[in-house]
Amino acid sequence: MYKFLLLLLLPTLIFGQPELDDVDALFQNKQFEKAEKLVSEYLKNNPNNIKAIEFLGDAYGHQKKWDDAINQYQKLVNIQQNNANYHYKYGGAMGMKALSVNKLKALGIIGDVKTAFLKAAKLDKNHINARWALVELYMQLPGILGGSKNKSLQFAQQLENLSKVDGYLAKGYIHEYDDEPELAEKYYKMAIVEGGSLTCFNKLTALYENQNQPQKAIQNIEVAQQKHQRNALHYQIGKVAAQYNTQLKKGEQCLLTYIANYTPNDGVPKAWAHYRLAQINVHKNNKSEALKYINLAIAELPKIPSFKAKKEAILKL
Repeated sequence: MYKFLLLLLLPTLIFGQPELDDVDALFQNKQFEKAEKLVSEYLKNNPNNIKAIEFLGDAYGHQKKWDDAINQYQKLVNIQQNNANYHYKYGGAMGMKALSVNKLKALGIIGDVKTAFLKAAKLDKNHINARWALVELYMQLPGILGGSKNKSLQFAQQLENLSKVDGYLAKGYIHEYDDEPELAEKYYKMAIVEGGSLTCFNKLTALYENQNQPQKAIQNIEVAQQKHQRNALHYQIGKVAAQYNTQLKKGEQCLLTYIANYTPNDGVPKAWAHYRLAQINVHKNNKSEALKYINLAIAELPKIPSFKAKKEAILKL
């Protein structure tokens, strides 16, 4: 829930170039605690600087300090009541807090979350992220709390009017959430035709995996690979092959290619590729190869419980 809300944490501030350069570098390096301290010090001498207040809220958000982030964003909303993005960030921080507390406390927050998102959408007719948040919120809330597929579809249509790709992805999400996989597939495919980003391909791949259709998932990843030429997609093919015990030769080849061309930018550590190779060799009843690869995985990431469990299972073969 609220996967799109993390966009609210992107730094967009300008308050004195030296400070901005320092804070931006800290954000880029994920040094959010240091960024918090730097901006807090700045605010001691500039307590009413709106941009700095926003930046501090973002720093808190990155650290999941939702109460602190809410306090900063609430200041912004009080100062500039007609700023759509401030209402969006305020609602986003409250929404993330609602996910981190028990259901009873969350019930007391949801109404304010909805109000903030609706206000943001009303103030800015082109605010895509607020509309995405409302699509998700209305789908995931129970009807008794105001959840409504029809309202979710209304905001999805607004998204489509602003950005066809976002609209198609939103409608795909709605139908997937509502257990209508054929309609979800239709809209995800439309998003691929319209935009063709990796996000579009990944949504369709995930749908196929969730529907236990690994052949379609692999085929979709291969089309994505032809278009985007990303090494990470080799891992995805290998993962699906290993998980579903299908196209094992292709999966093995893709995982070996992933390892050979690996860079940290690929995202998934090589250890996971070795883990998938161990899975494939278990399917092939090749105990020695499976043990070799699981040992490599454990050597690289020794604290992953699933690696140790897989080794124990292999040893029992």
